[in-house]
Amino acid sequence: MMTVTFLLAVAAAALPAKGEPPLTAQTQRSGGARPAEQTAVTFEHADLAFEVLPKRQRINGVATLDFTARAPLTRLVIDLDRNLPVSAIAIDGRELAKAAWSNPEGQLTIALPGPLAAGDKVSVRITYGGTPHVARNAPWDDGVVWSATPDGQPWVATTTEGYGCDLLWPCLDFPAGEPKSVDLHIVVPAGLKAPANGRLLGVDALPDGRTRWNWRARQPNTYAIALAVGPYEEIRGTYRSRFGNEIALHYWHLPGKAAQAKALFDEFAPTLDFFEEVIGPYPFGDEKLGVVETPHMGMEHQTINAYGNGYAKAPEGFDWLFQHEFSHEWFANQMTAANWDDYWLHEGFANYMQPLFGQWREGDARYAVMLEAQRNRITNGAPVVRDKLLTEEEVYEPAQGGAGGDIYFKGAWTLHTLRWLIGDAAFFRATRRLVYGRVEPKPGNFAPRFGSTREFQAIVAEETGRDLGWFFDAYLRRAALPELIDTRVGDRLRLEWRAGGAFPMPVEVRVGERIERVAMDGGRGEVMVPAGTHVVVDPLARVLRRSVAVEQFQAWQAKARK
Repeated sequence: MMTVTFLLAVAAAALPAKGEPPLTAQTQRSGGARPAEQTAVTFEHADLAFEVLPKRQRINGVATLDFTARAPLTRLVIDLDRNLPVSAIAIDGRELAKAAWSNPEGQLTIALPGPLAAGDKVSVRITYGGTPHVARNAPWDDGVVWSATPDGQPWVATTTEGYGCDLLWPCLDFPAGEPKSVDLHIVVPAGLKAPANGRLLGVDALPDGRTRWNWRARQPNTYAIALAVGPYEEIRGTYRSRFGNEIALHYWHLPGKAAQAKALFDEFAPTLDFFEEVIGPYPFGDEKLGVVETPHMGMEHQTINAYGNGYAKAPEGFDWLFQHEFSHEWFANQMTAANWDDYWLHEGFANYMQPLFGQWREGDARYAVMLEAQRNRITNGAPVVRDKLLTEEEVYEPAQGGAGGDIYFKGAWTLHTLRWLIGDAAFFRATRRLVYGRVEPKPGNFAPRFGSTREFQAIVAEETGRDLGWFFDAYLRRAALPELIDTRVGDRLRLEWRAGGAFPMPVEVRVGERIERVAMDGGRGEVMVPAGTHVVVDPLARVLRRSVAVEQFQAWQAKARK
């Protein structure tokens, strides 16, 4: 998800557009505890047909959802915003009476014609349509953006990470509710295009001049399924991967932006090369690397990432928005956290990929500068991980106890410190295992998977032969940062951690021209310092720790904004 100003948008997120019925509390909730009927099914396939009507600001849909029961079932419970009323439902081709279903609060409950036993399969076809929720401040507020190009043509985009997939289609609105595969059929007005997730199967010309775009995607993240409609022009190319496979590159952009679009497209191959060298093979190389220009800033829509950064230039020499959303192909779409509580694995890793990319391109100075910018945004208002089942709002919104921006910035710095603590070899092996479920991924030998903080912690322990629970507890499960107290007594510098628990984090100390690594067994250590020698603790900023200067800077900033 996008980061720059998302905290400023939270308060307005739930407000409907003028004349639009408000979202129910159920629809605004994504993740958390689920009805037993949802956890008792395996989501095999979704066939989603959309008719997009920009002039009427309406969508019509037919969703055919295939499930396998894992336990006996007498009904299905499927999430769908009631702003998209259902007109018909069929089970295995058999039309149901309207009395067989209801959707008062945003969970569509369907009584099955007969009970299902474990292992039974069922197919439900849901016909629905209406005026979907309008995103007033996308992508931080979710829904549909009905916009227009500079010359007045329709320009439409959707984004659903916060409130969830049920704003757009009948789904299981929690992270582990991913269908194994999805077919998309998107009908759009004449002259418009509809790039979407996965691989293009073909474009059908309809008798009335409209076109139907047909796509197939492999196990997309629930909120990754997205619509993008506009009079797009396309740049395409082919990337020869270091793993031997060829990857199709596509960028759909607005007319009149050819030069800017080409410059952004030229970033695709080197960015892809970075990720493949440092992390591993692009997870969806058999589909495409796709990006589409949208009237909102951006979002990690699997193989069709939304881009709306205005082709901004930056001193690091690459487009941070494109790079951030692209990194989610690994840290969100390939490896998905099954519980929102673990979403720092998406956002922390994605944010860390930017200074890491800077280091890969230009060296340590760029890495340090980019990390410093993130360090100054860590607020430590709440733990990043709470080890319980949470909703999206309970993670992203401080008003609901969430860590907010810290899942990005504190997450990134946690990884920076971990990398120094355990070394590059162990760090990147652990990262690959988290992402791919194996140490040596190659195209075709892995599939999208679910991960968690506890799993990553266990992988790190295996790769290092050390129990680093104290590390994860200090940075992720406690809000306050560890504080390092240094006291100079005669010719000794005494160091002590105050971290609310065990924290034997070693520290580097520069004594004159020499850097010494001080073991902090029991959270204490000391180093000999000759009289008159200048000392700098942690001179290369290896360790994330409390900084009074940063706290004072943040307080000054907050006061200056008032």
